[in-house]
Amino acid sequence: MSYELAEGLLRRRGVPVEGIAEIVYELQLPYYKDLGLEECIASVKAVLGKREVQYTLMTGIALDELAERKALPQPLQAVMEADESLYGADETLALGITGVYGMIGLTGFGYLDKTKPGLIGRLNNELGGIHVFLDDLVAGIAAAASARIAHRHEGAKVYPCSGADGPEGTGGGQTEE
Repeated sequence: MSYELAEGLLRRRGVPVEGIAEIVYELQLPYYKDLGLEECIASVKAVLGKREVQYTLMTGIALDELAERKALPQPLQAVMEADESLYGADETLALGITGVYGMIGLTGFGYLDKTKPGLIGRLNNELGGIHVFLDDLVAGIAAAASARIAHRHEGAKVYPCSGADGPEGTGGGQTEE
């Protein structure tokens, strides 16, 4: 797979990269006043460039599309059509995306899943299709892209340390790609 295929899957389902980046922007702007939408778009693209994210997208989108065609076995078909609140496989799948950039991705996902801002809410409430997985996948991508920005923030990279972590004052912080 490739980034282009992942982006194509999302666009086919009505999800532009820029729509996800807008969510990232809103999440991170309170912490990084000089943040621009272009940095958020780049972060979303970096997340979509990860193969495990691509595989997760393929799986979730395929299940939504099969449900739209009524091609799933019962009772799974009925669960998907109802977007049953206790069905957690959609969140579980999306959590795999959030873990790409650490625990902060998990907390961001929880917030997005609860508040459903912007594109996530529209997907969750759209009556014309089944987006049981897609709304959570978008939240997972946005949470991971937000976490990526947080990891890249200069203030989070270097702290004085001593002992086993390295010589005192060298930082010992991780650099993030």
